[in-house]
Amino acid sequence: MIQKAHSRDMIEGVIWKQILKFFFPIMLGTVFQQLYNTVDAIVVGRYAGKVALAAVGGPTSYLVYLLVNFFVGITSGATVVIAQFFGMEDHERTEKAVHTSMALSLWAGLAFSVLGVLIAGPALRAMNTPSEVLPHAAGYLQVFFGGSVTTLVYNMGSGILRAKGDSKRPFYLLVAGTVVNLGLDLLFVIVFRWGVAGVAWATVLSQAASAAGVWLCLAREEEAFRLEARKVRFDLLLLRSIIGIGLPAGLQGSMYSVANVVIQAAINSLGVNAVAAWTISSKIDALYWQSMAAFGMALSTFAGQNFGARRYDRVRRSILDCTWLSALLTVLYLALALPLARFWFGIFTDDAAVIEIGVSVMFIMMPWYFSYIPIETLDGGIRGTGDSVRPTVIMAVGVCASRLLWVWLVLPHWRSVATLAWCYPMSWVITAFAFVVYYLKSGWLERSAVRAGHVPASDE
Repeated sequence: MIQKAHSRDMIEGVIWKQILKFFFPIMLGTVFQQLYNTVDAIVVGRYAGKVALAAVGGPTSYLVYLLVNFFVGITSGATVVIAQFFGMEDHERTEKAVHTSMALSLWAGLAFSVLGVLIAGPALRAMNTPSEVLPHAAGYLQVFFGGSVTTLVYNMGSGILRAKGDSKRPFYLLVAGTVVNLGLDLLFVIVFRWGVAGVAWATVLSQAASAAGVWLCLAREEEAFRLEARKVRFDLLLLRSIIGIGLPAGLQGSMYSVANVVIQAAINSLGVNAVAAWTISSKIDALYWQSMAAFGMALSTFAGQNFGARRYDRVRRSILDCTWLSALLTVLYLALALPLARFWFGIFTDDAAVIEIGVSVMFIMMPWYFSYIPIETLDGGIRGTGDSVRPTVIMAVGVCASRLLWVWLVLPHWRSVATLAWCYPMSWVITAFAFVVYYLKSGWLERSAVRAGHVPASDE
């Protein structure tokens, strides 16, 4: 057997306890991931000026998120495949999947490095980046993309560790990387006065430290999860499985980024107060969305291991348990957010007009957060069984396309922040309905079992 006792908990332990044990390190990790960008913005804004601040935000951040979101989706494919083999206790294919995944991160990182350096300037010009910001932003992106292999190796290595039920060490490495990033930011920007270039190099070097740490962790693993440089190569059959699950998720993340660019442009057209209110609102609810995403990641790994072990009952039960855990989180969040809405906005600004707009946005959107719960839980659970294409289609149409149509068709007739805010509840309701129908009527679990060569769930 390749599993240790503590790793068997996902297959044999109390479901909701194991989900929470896995969830908290992932959630805290997303918070620290956000700190990377926040630290960069604070340091460069205070010590290098507003042009430098604009160079590491705005269009630059959208292009960075486009890369990161795409590869995080690809990583999810590797996590699901490895978790399934781990659940099967298939030593040989687990080992091959680990090395294929790392080979993918290395080659993809090299490809993104070359492509990113070449397109950084043209992409920024296409986004109408101000001329005084353009050279600084292009320089930042060229350094970031040039070192993107470190980001990809860290994310893939973290996904491999999570596949066996270890979400703590990726979190520790991310904390360490954030500390390194802060220290290098202060050194390069304040002491060396490198400006935007200093922030870029601090980010790349801190990611390199995290990547080295995750590689070292895997190199010290036992048996199937031990990473050996001489074995890092592609197994084409496993690569196809990883891409088959991960590519739709990566495209989904990219579509979110594109939709966000369009929505942000619509917000910008509504005036400074609208932009400020929307920005503050996004800061207030960021922790909620990060927590929901962490539930989805935890659930996909949990479902993957149990699907691999042919514990179909636990796959379905984990979706149910994660749903009520998410509902409790939503109740807690709304209880803290809505009654104190003006207080939270007052932390960021004392502008009465901005506060009024922001509070109205919160009261439009937040009561509908409950409709988002089945989207995250059903998407995570279904993807854990290897069914990735159909959930991506549901998300692409229900979330991304519906919001774009709302911006293009509805907003021009009723131009207000409230009209724009309603596109979110509308998209959640449509997508949640589609997911519930798919979950109940499509036979997704039985189909995944047949595709994986298992005994169909209906036959057990």
